[in-house]
Amino acid sequence: MTATDWNPLLRGEFDEQYWRDLQHFVAEERSQATVFPPRDEVFAALHLTPYAATRVLILGQDPYHGPGQAHGLCFSVRRGVRRPPSLDNIFKELADDVGCAPPDHGNLEAWARQGVLLLNSVLTVRAHHAGSHAAKGWERFTDRVIRVVNDKPERVVFVLWGAYARKKAALIDLSRHVVIESAHPSPLSARNGFFGSRPFSRANAALAEAGLDPIEWCIMD
Repeated sequence: MTATDWNPLLRGEFDEQYWRDLQHFVAEERSQATVFPPRDEVFAALHLTPYAATRVLILGQDPYHGPGQAHGLCFSVRRGVRRPPSLDNIFKELADDVGCAPPDHGNLEAWARQGVLLLNSVLTVRAHHAGSHAAKGWERFTDRVIRVVNDKPERVVFVLWGAYARKKAALIDLSRHVVIESAHPSPLSARNGFFGSRPFSRANAALAEAGLDPIEWCIMD
């Protein structure tokens, strides 16, 4: 991971045996199969959203596993890539919640650049094999990222969609931070509690209550 303001906060992980084992595993996978996202985008979330700027953390599970989809930000795809159904549902809720017209692409970098950390729990995946890099060590690293964000003295809003993400609420100090939980936006569960959960307006209300600037959720370009 190249130097960012996250580096001194996470550096201790890089000396751990699990980290060496994890990097060896990913390198072996890349030598044998296609792995997403590309090597230089694995840590895109941490590069685009500095620790100092993080005001909201949205947690995903693992990267999209189709060609050209994953680029290091949870739920996001590059411009020109067809939006996955979960992202379409996120944009539907965004429109219903705060009136944002859906953009004609699925790139969420505009959120990341405002302090929304778009973090997956697992940062790599073998092509066409969802969950294939789970339980290899990434979760220990990203749990550390969550703990580091939890240590921030100012309020952070943690957005946890689905049962997997909601388990991470145990890492968060609710006396200082705010957790917004709901069903996952996937087509299998969106109608069971994601639609109507109003996460975007609730996140901004929680930031405003703490005297912090809101997120401009509407993606204009």
